[in-house]
Amino acid sequence: MTQNAKAQDWANLNKYQNENATLPTLTSGQKRIVFMGDSITEFWSVTNPYFFAGKPYVNRGISGQTTPQMLIRFRPDVIALKPDIVVIMAGINDIAGNTGPSTLEMIAGNIFSMAELAKANNIKVILGSVLPAYDFPWRTGLKPAEKVVTLNKMIKKYADANGILYLDYYAALVGERKGMKAAYADDGVHPNKSGYGVMAPLAEKAIQSILK
Repeated sequence: MTQNAKAQDWANLNKYQNENATLPTLTSGQKRIVFMGDSITEFWSVTNPYFFAGKPYVNRGISGQTTPQMLIRFRPDVIALKPDIVVIMAGINDIAGNTGPSTLEMIAGNIFSMAELAKANNIKVILGSVLPAYDFPWRTGLKPAEKVVTLNKMIKKYADANGILYLDYYAALVGERKGMKAAYADDGVHPNKSGYGVMAPLAEKAIQSILK
């Protein structure tokens, strides 16, 4: 995506336009689940496609995105698809400053706004924790580890206060130095097949507990 195109479609609303328009109709009893996020969500379908295969799970992750971009596309990429549940996992790219500087309060506020938009449209919400990261290979030296811990506390506190399920991927993936365990991510940020292998049953359990 060129800088010019990015300026014209900053939130990348175009990316899933066709898929959204041609989404298969659900068979009776099926409940649609939308996964909203960044590259960690987007690459899940590539690295571990079995998790999504044959299920009414819709991946709406976009690599590199921050929470303000997701908030802008939340209506066409989540609400318009009329899912029963949305799984939101976001915030790591904000900490990396992908779309400029932002405070943890700003990041949390955008995540909470997505949750409130979903609730207003009768969509149940699962708030995924931000995954651990000790450093960003594309932008070193930002020391994200403690910021991730603080942001996750803010997300969990909001989830608990609002009767929302908090999905704690962090605890299952964190290793030494509060980064991702080396076995779960080749670059320290994006889960590999083993990393997604740890996340999948946690997500499945969260989804099933809400559907029940």
